[in-house]
Amino acid sequence: MTKTWNPSQSDLEGSNIYKMMQQVGLPSYADFWKWSVTHKTNFWAATLERLGIVQAQKYTHLLDLSEGVEQAKWLFGAQMNIVDSCFQNEADATVLCFQKEGGSVQKISQQQLENLVNRAANGLRNAGGIQGDVIALMMPMTLEATVLYLAGIKAGMAVSTIADSFAPNEVSLRLEIAKPAFLFTQDFIHRKGTTHDLYHKICTVNPPKMVVVQTESPSVTLRSQDVFWDDFLSDNNQFTSVKQSPQATTTVLFSSGTTGIPKAIPWNHTTPIKCASDGHFHHNIQKNDVVCWPTNLGWMMGPWLVFATLINKATIALYYGSPMQAEFGAFVAGAKVTLLGLVPSMVKQWKQSRVMESFDWSSIQCMSSTGEVSNPTEMAYLMELAKHKPIVEYCGGTEIGGGYLASTLLQENKPSQFSSQTLGGEFVLLNEHGVPDTQGEVFLVPPILGLSTRLLNKDHHATYYKGTPMYKGQILRRHGDLLEKTKDGYYKAQGRTDDTMNLGGIKVAAVQIEKVVNALVFVAEAAAIAVAPKEGGANRLVVFYVAREILPQEAAFQKVKNAVKTKLNPLFKVVDLVKIDNLPRTASMKIKRKELREKYNSND
Repeated sequence: MTKTWNPSQSDLEGSNIYKMMQQVGLPSYADFWKWSVTHKTNFWAATLERLGIVQAQKYTHLLDLSEGVEQAKWLFGAQMNIVDSCFQNEADATVLCFQKEGGSVQKISQQQLENLVNRAANGLRNAGGIQGDVIALMMPMTLEATVLYLAGIKAGMAVSTIADSFAPNEVSLRLEIAKPAFLFTQDFIHRKGTTHDLYHKICTVNPPKMVVVQTESPSVTLRSQDVFWDDFLSDNNQFTSVKQSPQATTTVLFSSGTTGIPKAIPWNHTTPIKCASDGHFHHNIQKNDVVCWPTNLGWMMGPWLVFATLINKATIALYYGSPMQAEFGAFVAGAKVTLLGLVPSMVKQWKQSRVMESFDWSSIQCMSSTGEVSNPTEMAYLMELAKHKPIVEYCGGTEIGGGYLASTLLQENKPSQFSSQTLGGEFVLLNEHGVPDTQGEVFLVPPILGLSTRLLNKDHHATYYKGTPMYKGQILRRHGDLLEKTKDGYYKAQGRTDDTMNLGGIKVAAVQIEKVVNALVFVAEAAAIAVAPKEGGANRLVVFYVAREILPQEAAFQKVKNAVKTKLNPLFKVVDLVKIDNLPRTASMKIKRKELREKYNSND
């Protein structure tokens, strides 16, 4: 039987949620959550104070709804820069540590990090960057990437983040949408003993001027317009942050849309407050904790990691190599990580390889799982790796700035189950008839701090609000996840309602995969589906296809796998290819992917 975790009295009393409950005089967590959504402005005002959010000019209205809940404006009237809230620990406190493959743990103090951020911000100005510019960042999660991300925002710019794993055509599409003035990257990626030429991959899409971090000496030969990181950095380590409206764009993140064109989602200066709040309450990040979450700034958990950690005065822990290898386990132990975040597919591989079993992870206080549906058996295994510590199941989205569903350290912790709607936010489950039910599609109840209010390349209202039902007189916002609420009030993830799937923690639209497969000569048409294993866990990618010409199964399978890997992302792995005479379609010619899933599962 899968083990659960129950908090001790000291766990309860030491948690950030309990302290806040005492502060506002509420006796139970259920009362506290209810208060957080029925008295939203009171909850967020108290949370701003707890987190120490810095405002150069205080808001006139914590929440402005003059344009309706779809265009809610938080901290209205304030002047601020969210980076100012990231440097409130002691100057000599360790706020970032990192380790390169084959290296040792290196520590960066708050003063050292702030000096580097200021030098980079001055470098942006010296290069001609001005407030309101967009800069792109495409590199692994490193010290330099963290510095550049914070420096761009501190200088009043918007940072468009792109995952370094994307194929050139996907990079080109994102650059075309964001239109950055500069692009920051590094020469090579070193992982598992292999070297990948990142700089020249980006050069194939004719990017703007690039600033390149050197990982090798001698390094690559740069284009005439490009410069190395060391030459870009200013010697001046003093920089006053650019104060802006809280609604000014700070980050542009990309999330897959069902049309195959990625949604460009802007974050503003208030979005990181949602990250920090979820980190503070649901993940219980304490001052000087050490937070490790293998991720990338191209995915929302990268920016989340930066803000949730630094605003809570904790330490970001970055390992530059693969989290699948033993050295990562040694890093977690050596850096004394207290919060370890991951995607469930990582745990599946750890369980198979047993590579992490020899390490002392007793410093871990809790773990967090996000990005995919997790498997209870694998999550129970993960709990034991850390000497039976709880796992915060965490579900949200880029357009939420964090989670809408999570666990807490005040409640019984059940592997692969969520114990609570996140504090300050509320949703309702509606079945296929639009009626509230214990199983159905997630609809958020706005306003919620962190929710996007616009998209750069799509109609925001049409994407999230058009055609949604009303609930108790309130407008609802579409999200697209499917959940089941259990008899004891917990939640289980059931995947997606639309044609978007999560693969390795990365959202991708089925049509994006189908476009790549359809380009193969032997394919007449294809349909991609995400199949949930019967035992639970991460979705598996299966492709159905109608043949234009006959190829042996193994040859066809290999061509499809290679196409998806090279044209989209090497992290997207096709597990099965199924030949079919005709794809099932609706009267309007839409592919019936649900029918294909049922067909596949019945034959499994």
